[in-house]
Amino acid sequence: MELYKQEFGQNFDLSFDLKNHPYLIDKSWHNDQCPSFYFKVGEQYYVVWVDYVDVEQREEDTPRYVIVDAINEGTNEEPEVYAGYGEVLFESEDYADLKLFLDALLDNKSPH
Repeated sequence: MELYKQEFGQNFDLSFDLKNHPYLIDKSWHNDQCPSFYFKVGEQYYVVWVDYVDVEQREEDTPRYVIVDAINEGTNEEPEVYAGYGEVLFESEDYADLKLFLDALLDNKSPH
């Protein structure tokens, strides 16, 4: 079972299939407000937060999908990625917008 389902319940709805985004690494933790996933483009890490579909279940008045800058406090082999106070780069209620943003960000990735 996926980590986000273990932490937030078997029925948590991302509104997308994680298999379509193999670069997203599940870092969900039950003490967070909602599931989160990290990914890396070039040397920059990012965290995607996916909140509940039902606005009433959300702890804060934020859009469903949010992407922020993140930092890796671990190593490349064993990353420990934290959003901390990262700048918000993207927010939307709509998965289609999220997919477009992710695709654009990944297409413009810097060479390693």
